[in-house]
Amino acid sequence: MTDTPLRIAVADDSLLLREGLVRVLVEAGHEVVGSYGDAIGLLDDLVDLGPDVVVLDVRMPPTFRDEGVRAALDARRLLPGVGILLLSQYVEVAYAQELLSSGSGGVGYLLKDRVASLEELVDALDRIAGGGTVLDPLVVAQLIGRSRDPLA
Repeated sequence: MTDTPLRIAVADDSLLLREGLVRVLVEAGHEVVGSYGDAIGLLDDLVDLGPDVVVLDVRMPPTFRDEGVRAALDARRLLPGVGILLLSQYVEVAYAQELLSSGSGGVGYLLKDRVASLEELVDALDRIAGGGTVLDPLVVAQLIGRSRDPLA
């Protein structure tokens, strides 16, 4: 873990998850610079916030399909070096591929139900902020399985 607190922005439509993330990140010594229930509010403030890492849910209002991934890609256009962590309940292979091919900066895709400890989450954020890649093993398995199937 880094000794320097990270500046983190969080966007998740679930109030309980969002507020829980904010609290555990602050307890871990990081600064949460913004907390949003949708991607639009996050993107409106992103440049002014200047986060090191943005944590986003994949499915958010209004359609609950891919707003978080779209916001992640837009965040990269607005702040090219910002780290991106998708935190989802679902393995969405196409979204993982799109995020991984989106350019420079650290990226991650973790499944909410499989983050086992605060230390694991903080370590993932530190690695992403440092330019690394963090993927849940189930996401990796789906990516590898899909890449072997030419019809997928």
